[in-house]
Amino acid sequence: HRFNDAANTLYSFVWGTFCDWYIEFSKPLLYGDNPEVLAETRATMGWALDQCLTLLHPIMPFITEDLWSHTGNHEKPLIHTNWPTYQASELVDENADTEMNWVINLIDNIRSARTQMHVPAGAKIPMLQIDLDTAGQTAWTNNQDLIKRIARIDSLTPADSVPKGAITVPVQGGTFALPLADIIDIKAEKTRLEKSLEKLDKEINALSGRLNNPKFTASAPEKVVAESRENLTIRTDEADKIKAAIQRLDDLS
Repeated sequence: HRFNDAANTLYSFVWGTFCDWYIEFSKPLLYGDNPEVLAETRATMGWALDQCLTLLHPIMPFITEDLWSHTGNHEKPLIHTNWPTYQASELVDENADTEMNWVINLIDNIRSARTQMHVPAGAKIPMLQIDLDTAGQTAWTNNQDLIKRIARIDSLTPADSVPKGAITVPVQGGTFALPLADIIDIKAEKTRLEKSLEKLDKEINALSGRLNNPKFTASAPEKVVAESRENLTIRTDEADKIKAAIQRLDDLS
């Protein structure tokens, strides 16, 4: 009866896995010119969408019923559809799962590095392959067009080491690098980050001083104290990320 856990799990899967990753990964196949691949992708996506709507129906019945009536070719309303009986173990291909998680991890790491270094969102940039094991090479070969499109990578070139002016992008079984010295204004970006860090440090000091004051923790409402602790954690994490970004910029120059 932990309906909140069920709702959160479904939200994470439908929004994060199905909408964010699966649909994005399917676009090149849907836009391709191979009729067999197109038919298979459509059928798989249609089935997966049906399962999402079926599982979500008890939690959000009205919108799922409406979507059900506008998608697919269903013979009966969603409310009369049987509850799924399959097990996850019946559906998961372990090798494919490992490969796609590798791809997702690489794309996430590239995106994180681009964001941290303030690389223009639309810019396509080169990437260097420093080292990569067999499994990683297979995953790259099978999905390189996808990775390049979503991570906005222009090209991949093998290299023996990370050159000056490049930042590393680690992934399981290997290391990549992004040469950014000629793409971003290192001095201006460092100045921007240092100003942000200075502002954060003031907020962190103010929150720390408040929380270290026995009068505040004793007299303030518990909710206010908890919010202050949460804000301090958030700002401290953000400051750590900015410090890491500044260090990366120092490594580039």
